[in-house]
This record gives sequence, structure tokens and C-alpha cells, in this order.
Amino acid sequence: MRAYQDTVFSTAARLLGNDAQAEDIAQEVFIKAYERFDELRHSPTAGGWLKTVATNMTLNHLSRYRARWRFFSELPHDEDDDPPELTFESPDTAAVEIDAEGRRVRVENALRQLPEHQRVPLVLYHFEDMAYEEIAKRLRISLGKVKTDIRRGRMALAAHLPRT
Repeated sequence: MRAYQDTVFSTAARLLGNDAQAEDIAQEVFIKAYERFDELRHSPTAGGWLKTVATNMTLNHLSRYRARWRFFSELPHDEDDDPPELTFESPDTAAVEIDAEGRRVRVENALRQLPEHQRVPLVLYHFEDMAYEEIAKRLRISLGKVKTDIRRGRMALAAHLPRT
């Protein structure tokens, strides 16, 4: 549990944008892991299993307990246009590692300010390495909506991040 608690918690926290709810999800994940302890004890894929369970439980929580998603599928958009990439300037000094932690904290805080319909697909794409198609399937929304929400989420995230 100690080896994976940060991964499980951060997965849920990024998707939910709420630490208290993420703690609840993390507890549920580790209860499930305890139930399967004999299988997971010596498994080299235990970390991946825990992260997947955390993602699935968080998405289930969002679909069950949060307000319904508002769909923007009707809005005009260019599906072939890639959303803008977020870039972070990094100094050429020895403080790069310290600065990286500071950027991580700023990104985490900015993610919490995004609306759920932008935050969730953005986190699934950038932090969980899911493809657009997989995100659309998991969230039961159109591919166009996924692309639009990720594009808008990136722009909103960039607006919340201070320029260095």
C-alpha cells in the first residue's frame, strides 16, 4: 500500500479535483486490493492494476454522483485541428528539478479549477495516456466532444498557469 498510495491518490485527485473524494476512492481501491491480495502480492503488474482500478472507480464515481455532463457537440469545431500544446519554459540552471516540482504543483492547482467536462478528458489523455477514441468510449461521449473538451481544457489550463 505504501508503495502505491501516492499514485492511486493522485490519479483520483486529478480526475476529481477534490482531495477528500480522492481519499475515499483511494481507500476503496485498497480495499479491493486487499480482497485480491493473494493475486497481487508478488505480481509485477500490481501498480498498473491499482492505477487502472483507481481510474475506473473514479470515473464510476463521476458518472454516478456528479451532475450530468453538458454536451457541446453541437458547437462548431474542426476535428482535424489539433489542440494547442501546453509548453513550460524551463531555465538552464541547477534549479530545474526544484522548478519542476513547482510547475507540477501549479498544474495540479490549475487542473482543480477546470470544469469537470474539461478536466477529466484532459487528465485521461495527458496523465493516463489514453487515446481520444478510448476516452470517448470510456466517457460515453462523441470523439468530437473529447477533442473539443481537451482543446478547451488546454486553453483554460494555460490561462490558469502563470507565465515564467
